[in-house]
Amino acid sequence: MSFQAVDIVFQIIVFLFAISVHESAHAWMASRLGDPTARLLGRVSLNPIKHIDPIGTVVLPAIAMITGFPIIGWAKPTPVDPRNFRHYVRDDILTSVAGPVSNFLTASAAVCGLAFIARTSQVGHVVVFNMVRGALTDASVLMPISLLLYAAMQINVLLGVFNLIPVPPLDGSHVIRHLLSPNALRVYDSIGMWGLVILMFFGGRILGPLMYPVLRFFDGFLLRL
Repeated sequence: MSFQAVDIVFQIIVFLFAISVHESAHAWMASRLGDPTARLLGRVSLNPIKHIDPIGTVVLPAIAMITGFPIIGWAKPTPVDPRNFRHYVRDDILTSVAGPVSNFLTASAAVCGLAFIARTSQVGHVVVFNMVRGALTDASVLMPISLLLYAAMQINVLLGVFNLIPVPPLDGSHVIRHLLSPNALRVYDSIGMWGLVILMFFGGRILGPLMYPVLRFFDGFLLRL
């Protein structure tokens, strides 16, 4: 298989894992804060079948692969009943940000894996350095492992940043909504899926400037090894 085909397969694997981590984090945090709804439905699970949404997990990533865009999408929303929270505002915010935080932690773990490869052998250092610089090579069995970890870093950063954008129903909106008056909140919620659709098609100018600094930070760390 060509590197391009392998990279697509790896992106699919990483995407399914990333959304599973994300939604499991929501469910786990909600359970810890008093709402067992998602946990009782089996959503604290890394099994992607538990989290698949037909549009966000299947159709949209397929379109991204066909058009050459980075894989992006969403999973089936984690059911949360905030009436079970002990502290409504605090617990709703913590449950919401748990998903993006889990993606950033996963991205950091992937970078640690790449750093381990780079520091344990000269070949590993060359493979990681060249990959970060965009020069793929098939000289080592470490290449596919590094490619998988690098895809994990990129996709988890993308999902983490994307979900923090304060557009309903993304996770970032659950923070903003608690700062709004009732009238403003009704207008904000009415944006709903229309805002998300607009963001998906025209939000590259927003997502890029938010995502690239994080990616450059991780790339810079790996290049300095």
